[in-house]
Amino acid sequence: MSSSREQSSQSPTPPSGDKGKSRARTTRLVHAGRDLSAHGFVNPPVYRGSTVLADSLSAYESGAMDYTYGLHQSPTFDALKNALLEIERGDVCVIVPSGLSAVTLPFLALLSAGDHVLISDGVYGPTRRFLARTMKRFGIAHTYFDPMADPNALEALIRPETRLLYLESPASYTMEVQDVPALVEFARKHGLFTAMDNTWSAGWFFDPFAVGVDVSIQAATKYQAGHSDVLIGAVLARGEAAERIAETHRDLGLSTGPDDVWLTLRGLRTLEVRLSRHQENALKVAEWLRGQEAVARVLHPALPDAPGHEVFQRDFSGSSGLFSIILKPVSEEALHAFVDGLELFGIGASWGGYESLILRFDPASPRLRTAHPWRETGPLLRLHIGLEDPDDLIADLDAGLRRLKEA
Repeated sequence: MSSSREQSSQSPTPPSGDKGKSRARTTRLVHAGRDLSAHGFVNPPVYRGSTVLADSLSAYESGAMDYTYGLHQSPTFDALKNALLEIERGDVCVIVPSGLSAVTLPFLALLSAGDHVLISDGVYGPTRRFLARTMKRFGIAHTYFDPMADPNALEALIRPETRLLYLESPASYTMEVQDVPALVEFARKHGLFTAMDNTWSAGWFFDPFAVGVDVSIQAATKYQAGHSDVLIGAVLARGEAAERIAETHRDLGLSTGPDDVWLTLRGLRTLEVRLSRHQENALKVAEWLRGQEAVARVLHPALPDAPGHEVFQRDFSGSSGLFSIILKPVSEEALHAFVDGLELFGIGASWGGYESLILRFDPASPRLRTAHPWRETGPLLRLHIGLEDPDDLIADLDAGLRRLKEA
C-alpha cells in the first residue's frame, strides 16, 4: 500500500467538487475543510461562541439552520471533521476533548448493561482502567485476549452477550501488530461491532474502513495536532455504528474548545510531511539500537523480527515515530543513569509531537497485561522519535548506554 494511495472521500464538501475525489491524499489533506469565502483568508477563522441567533422563530424551529448551538457545531468544527474524513473516510466524524474520551465514547455508544466485550491485551492502559471501573459499574463485562492470537482462538472466549471486538494495532507498549482483516471477519461472523484505536498510524498509514472496521479512534493530541500543546480526540465510524456514535456524542455533550480544534486543523496540514520525517528518524534510530550490546530487542513493527511484522508489511503503508526497546536486565541505578542523563529525550507522557520522548513501562503489571503473560526480564522503554537530527539522537542514546554500562 502506498502512503498516497487513492481513497474516495466521504467529506460533505470535497475541495473542488468531484475533481477533489481524484486527487492525491496529500493534496486533499492540504485543501480539505478550507472555505475561501471567508474574505479569501487561507486558514478558516476560529468561531467562538455558544449562542447562534436565528433570523426568525420559524427559521429556528424549522431545523433548516446550518448551526443552532456552539456545543459542537460551527464552521471551525466542520473544517476539522471534513479534513479528518479526507484521511480516514467513514460516514461520520465527531470531535472530543481528548484521546481518552475518543476511546471511551465507542464503549458508551455501542454497549448496554449486560453486554460483553472482547478486547486486545495490548491496549492503552487507561482503556483497561475504564473497563475495570466505569464499564463494570454499568454491568458490562470484558475478556482480554492475546494480541497475536489467531481469530479461531477467540471462539472459546465469545459469549451470547458479546457485542464488541476492540482492537489496537500496534499495541501501545509492546507493539504487536494484529491481523485486523481476519479479526474483522471473525467479528462479522458473530455479529459484533469492531472498534480500533488507530492512533499509532494517525489514520495515514492504516485504513481501518477498507478492511471492514466499524469505528476508528484517534488521539488527535498526537500526530494530528503535532506540537504537544493540544488535547483532542476524534472518532470516525460507518454504518449503524456511526449513527450510535453521533447520537451518544450529542447526548453526552462532549465538546472541545474551538481554539484547540483550529490548532489541530493547522497541524493537520503538515501531517504527511512530519510523519515522513518521524518514520525516517525512527527507523534509523531503531536500526542503530538493534546493534547495541545492552539492548535485548527492538520492538519496531517495520523491523523483520518485530511481532506481527509480516502483517504490518501487508496492511500498513508506513510507520510512525513510536516504538519500544527491551534492555537486558540491569540495576535500577544503571537504568536511571541511562535515562536521566539523556539531553534530547524528554521524560513525559503522550507522544506525536516534534520532540523525542522516553518512558519506562512494565508489561508484566496487571495494569497493562493479563491475558498473555509478559516473559521478558529486562526493562521495556518506549521511545518517541521526534524531528531532531537522528545522528544527534543516536549520540545522546550512545552516551546514555555508556553511562548504563559504567553504572
